[in-house]
Amino acid sequence: MSPESSTFGEILTQFEESARQEAGSAARQGRVIAVTSEAVVVDIGLKMEGTLPASDALDADGQTEIKPGDTISVTIKGRDGGGYYLLSKVKVERPKDWSSLEKAFADKLTIAGVVSGVVKGGLTVDIGVRAFLPASKSGVREQAAMEQMVGQEIQCRIIKLDTADEDVVVDRRVVLEEEEAKARQKVFDELQEGVEVEGAVRSLTAFGAFVDLGGIDGLLHVTDMSWGRINKPADVLSEGDQIRVKILKVDRGHRRISLGLKQLTPDPWSLVAGKYAQGQRVNGVVSRVTDFGAFVALEPGVEGLIHVSELSWARKIRKPSDVVKPGEAVEALVLGVNSADKRISLGLKQALGDPWQDIETRFPVGAIIEAPVVNLAAFGAFVELGEGIEGMIHIGDISREKRLKHPNEVLATGQKVKAVVLEIDKAKRRIRLGMKQLEPTSADEYIAEHKPGDSVTGRIVDVKSSSLKVEVGDGVLATCRIPVEPKKTAQPEETAAAKADLATLTAMLSARWKSGALPSSTSQPERFRTGQICSFRILSMDPASKQIELELAD
Repeated sequence: MSPESSTFGEILTQFEESARQEAGSAARQGRVIAVTSEAVVVDIGLKMEGTLPASDALDADGQTEIKPGDTISVTIKGRDGGGYYLLSKVKVERPKDWSSLEKAFADKLTIAGVVSGVVKGGLTVDIGVRAFLPASKSGVREQAAMEQMVGQEIQCRIIKLDTADEDVVVDRRVVLEEEEAKARQKVFDELQEGVEVEGAVRSLTAFGAFVDLGGIDGLLHVTDMSWGRINKPADVLSEGDQIRVKILKVDRGHRRISLGLKQLTPDPWSLVAGKYAQGQRVNGVVSRVTDFGAFVALEPGVEGLIHVSELSWARKIRKPSDVVKPGEAVEALVLGVNSADKRISLGLKQALGDPWQDIETRFPVGAIIEAPVVNLAAFGAFVELGEGIEGMIHIGDISREKRLKHPNEVLATGQKVKAVVLEIDKAKRRIRLGMKQLEPTSADEYIAEHKPGDSVTGRIVDVKSSSLKVEVGDGVLATCRIPVEPKKTAQPEETAAAKADLATLTAMLSARWKSGALPSSTSQPERFRTGQICSFRILSMDPASKQIELELAD
């Protein structure tokens, strides 16, 4: 077949067969052409050079022991995609006879061999004699990978030796596992706390991620992934991700490595003091709600707490979830900052404004309101006037008709009532209301039916030195000033008589004094008395204070 008519598949087959023929158990002498950080280029006397891994050029101290011009012994393992021979430095000698094989078997020594072919159940290996390598002991799983091993030099260990039947079985996997263990131990020994390393996310769990650091796993706990709150590791990472992490702790006794991702950036709480101040308005998102308040995320890793008492101006909140929900955006006021304890106190109600600030303007004394009853107590009823504002109607200000034992005799929660503002105490946040003050009284009706100047009849119910209290209607009282009578000028004859009677009066008083009896003041005629009916005239009436002022009719 001419080269022009050869197919690509045939050429590839020829290439692979040539590589197998060139690869062999015998060591070759080669001259080092160049040494790089990745490989050693070696002239082995064939059409193409070969490459030796740079790791094979290091001595026990990790120093390069090979230099250009050196002659070294290598074996051919195969070829790479570019046609270069893949070389392996001869490090392990092959047994030369059966006694060497018996010693290697007894001492469990690692020996070198070249895979010579694929057979049922495994591979054949030339270790000086023909040996069998079971597929389960080959260190590979796929059939294609086993076929690629043909012609390669491997290291293995004899696990069965029968000199009589010349039956030899080798194990490559155990050598690979030991090499991997040594590599992992080397990586583990080189790890130091505080150092940053590269790794690949191998698996995710509910509590974190396992990161492959080069044959050894470290645990990146979910709490060390971000300064912010994370629900699950899958929200941040995916399997296979290449990440840079910081080694937080190395437990050499238990071979455990703790890693941190968030530690690569500054702790946001270290900057809080300069970013948040008391009285500052901030925006955030409610991250979670508890029985005692709501946490608000201000930035990744920084949360503030709105205590249940700072959620609303209302008198009482049963639970914070009645006011805010997780995921809700809110504006709050910074009440306090404690960077050392990582605490920020927030207030939601303060950001809304204090409803008591202008209470006297909104509800002046004398104003009439209509609002629902929100609570009943033995001493009165509470009425909601607005967000965070309640007024109290004392039980004595509910009704004029009867004396109540409890407000629930006439009121119920949710019932709308009309009341008048009686008093405001802004400092104590109290508003006193009254309902009975809006009910018309007998005095209101009397004032509505009369006018100043009207003549009326009244009964005196109380007599004082300068005024009278007069009942002008059923339960309607009025006041009347007692006019002062002018003194009479005594005539000459009256003066003489008075002088004459003075001696008589003195003698009479002296006799009475001695006998222990004095003249009674009631012996003098009274001008006004309780129960006396008199005629009066209305001077003035004040509807607001319900006061009526009278004067005696002529």
